[in-house]
Amino acid sequence: MLIFSIILEFSISVNAQQNSNHQHFALKITAQSNWWSGVINHGSMMPLKAGYEADMNGNNYGNQIQPLLLSNQGEVIWCEQPISIKYTADSLIVESKTAKINYTKAGNTLKQAYQFATKSYFPYSGKTPDKLLFSHPQYNTWIELMYDQNENDIMKYAQAIVDNGLTPGVLMIDDNWQEDYGTWTFHPGRFKSPKEMVAKLHKMGFKVMLWVCPFVSADSKNGREVAKKKLVFLNRNNAPAVCRWWNGYSLLLDFSNPQAIDWFKNSLNVLVNEYGVDGFKFDAGDIGKDESNLVSFRKFTSPNEYTELYAKIGLDYPLNEYRANWKMGGQAIANRLADKGHNWNDLHELIPNMILEGLMGYAYSCPDMIGGGEFTSFLNASKIDQDLIVRSAQCHALMPMMQFSVAPWRILDKTHLDAVLKAVKLREKFTGYILRMVDNTAKTGEPILRPMEYNFANSGFEKVKDQFMIGDSLLVAPVLEKNALKRIVLVPKGSWKNEAGQTFKGPKTIEMNAEIDVLPYLMKVK
Repeated sequence: MLIFSIILEFSISVNAQQNSNHQHFALKITAQSNWWSGVINHGSMMPLKAGYEADMNGNNYGNQIQPLLLSNQGEVIWCEQPISIKYTADSLIVESKTAKINYTKAGNTLKQAYQFATKSYFPYSGKTPDKLLFSHPQYNTWIELMYDQNENDIMKYAQAIVDNGLTPGVLMIDDNWQEDYGTWTFHPGRFKSPKEMVAKLHKMGFKVMLWVCPFVSADSKNGREVAKKKLVFLNRNNAPAVCRWWNGYSLLLDFSNPQAIDWFKNSLNVLVNEYGVDGFKFDAGDIGKDESNLVSFRKFTSPNEYTELYAKIGLDYPLNEYRANWKMGGQAIANRLADKGHNWNDLHELIPNMILEGLMGYAYSCPDMIGGGEFTSFLNASKIDQDLIVRSAQCHALMPMMQFSVAPWRILDKTHLDAVLKAVKLREKFTGYILRMVDNTAKTGEPILRPMEYNFANSGFEKVKDQFMIGDSLLVAPVLEKNALKRIVLVPKGSWKNEAGQTFKGPKTIEMNAEIDVLPYLMKVK
């Protein structure tokens, strides 16, 4: 959960290393290819157009980033440190303050560029996050409960999932289940029997994740403990630094200190070992610009390294989720998109952002919450767009992960609820195929969700952002426009069949039925 209108006002900068001679690295090449950059929240801007600028130095743009650019002509640009990017009418300019920029002509296609990049810079570990994240829908309590996370309502939410014909999966209990930030124990006033609650959820078929963050409330017992042990960032006076974030002011654990990592993980392990909790939603971890002179235990190579260190903690918990990330491509981390609003414009962001996650090595990805993850959109029921909820669910249905938060049975009439349930059933039909693609990614490094250009190079698909491939054989074309009952689909070369078994020979353009309960897709005929 992240509220984007509030900007973090801290940074990790005072100890960032720089070359003593202030050497500057730059690469300038003629802009003849189509390029994709490593800023996930800029997916809709890909391929790059004149006027594009981005600077990864102390900025993850609220989502994952990767110091990488790929072109559809097989070109790869990589740097071990943050880069800035500028794309003009005739040039691509990439700069780094601290590290060499590597340019490679790896082939002639986007796929060849990606394959070189993942092999050279972020090889897949062979591991995946917990398979339940892919095999079943996920459910997050945020929209329904917001900051009133409590045992009774969580159990009601879980029971309603089952009662309304949805399959149990991962249940994420969001912010404010805890006693305080950094005091990762169930709030005794809202959770009478948390261990029994987790056991009941397990019996119902759920696995349980808890929301956590790297902040510690300064006026809490744990805050005083980590301050005394200097496990947090300090100010120039060697005192604990109080940092502003979207939930107020707190101390920030300094993960350059191994003891801070141990302290944090010890708290999480108590929840796993004593309460049966299965994993964690690791929120925050964002990076800030050079503004507040925080002092760390050891020198950071860049402010961005903090995000990377935080993400590495999740590798010890197969059931994990991150929104902020840096240089963790290929790892067994579940990455979700930044919070999306309840509007059609943000629905359009899902496919290009998910495409970019895959191209940057963050293949185990989740497209935020169905209908949007900003709770203010759902405070007034009269403003909820039922068609949008359905089309959002359909867009999620054949992506690597599918996550509910707002309860569809509460906000939808029967027609729209049935359409959502139909989308879930469609996912169940393709669960085996999706899981095979997950395993294939762990083994080969190829993305699960791919742009058309990846599979069908130099066929005019480089700017297609409203349909995508899952693996080599499943083409998905969700409806992204309100009141649309038909969908134009670009069919690539080969033979393809629709749900009814009708066959189409590509390349060609077809019009498919897209009634409110229909998700257009095609399967490749072998």
